[in-house]
Amino acid sequence: MKKLDGFMHGINLGGWLSQCVHTKEHYDSFITEADIRRIASWGLDHVRVPVDYELIETKDGDPIEAGYVYIETCIAWCRNHGLNMILDLHKTAGYVFDDQRASKDFFDTPELTERFTNLWLRLAQRFARDKDILIFELLNEIVDPDVYAQWNRLAQETIDAIRSIDPDIRIMYGGICYNSVSSVKLLEKPKYDNIIFTFHCYEPIIFTHQGAHWTEGMPLDYRTQYPAQIQSYVADTIAYLNSMMVHNFGAAADLNMECSKQFFLALFKEAVDIAEQYQVPLYCGEYGVIDRADAQSTYNWYRDITQAFDSAGIGRAAWSYKQMDFGLIDKHYDSIREEIIAVL
Repeated sequence: MKKLDGFMHGINLGGWLSQCVHTKEHYDSFITEADIRRIASWGLDHVRVPVDYELIETKDGDPIEAGYVYIETCIAWCRNHGLNMILDLHKTAGYVFDDQRASKDFFDTPELTERFTNLWLRLAQRFARDKDILIFELLNEIVDPDVYAQWNRLAQETIDAIRSIDPDIRIMYGGICYNSVSSVKLLEKPKYDNIIFTFHCYEPIIFTHQGAHWTEGMPLDYRTQYPAQIQSYVADTIAYLNSMMVHNFGAAADLNMECSKQFFLALFKEAVDIAEQYQVPLYCGEYGVIDRADAQSTYNWYRDITQAFDSAGIGRAAWSYKQMDFGLIDKHYDSIREEIIAVL
């Protein structure tokens, strides 16, 4: 499988230009050049920068020049400190992964899909010049499994538009079901070079999202450890969450085995095979453990999943650098931060 050189070991800057209060005061203080310098000092090679459309567009779709400046500034900081960057459109007008009621009409509303493509045209016109260190990521997470064909069409239309501006800037996109690794098989064979397939991995989600208030059905006081028998994660997932969430456990040959690097390798195998067939790199844009989990279990999970990434040749970016319930620089991770950084 092709490796994504320069994007093998990264971290997300979640909560800075996305999933935030969109004010100048927040933008100016949440992330500064000192943070980019610190990330570079860890030996990482890139950052993934989630961006909401509100940063760069008004509600009516007019450009916000001041918002583009923050992206330009981050690119400059990355250049100053030898990092590459992924520009991830985390939210577009009419679609956001964490509010499906508000997003349900997106794919059936031409005004919204055209606005999405036109936004990427503007981003390409502005930032294709930085393609030596920059990757465009079309949209963070498509949720509804029924829209995979519509998403494939829209992704291709948007890639066509970007390619009309620049013939070879790298473009990344993933599939349905919250960008699940199991949805990579539904992506169509790319018709251009420099295309990257991406996925997110928080498996077992009953462990990585334990006690998460935003996860439907999750008891706030639920706690579990890692590693444990896969069967125990399956049972608790069915009991507390949704039986639909157990589909990825099908990759495990033996549910009685303890979760380990081998579980993740089995989980990734189908997507790796597709990436090899299409001759594209495979990248994990988000992975991490909520700060409710105990520190040792958190380190154990990071150790196993990153060993699997390394074995499969998958680049990745941990979620997340700061706050967002997953922040690596936050107090919860003090006792294991250096160990986690060493395996990122």
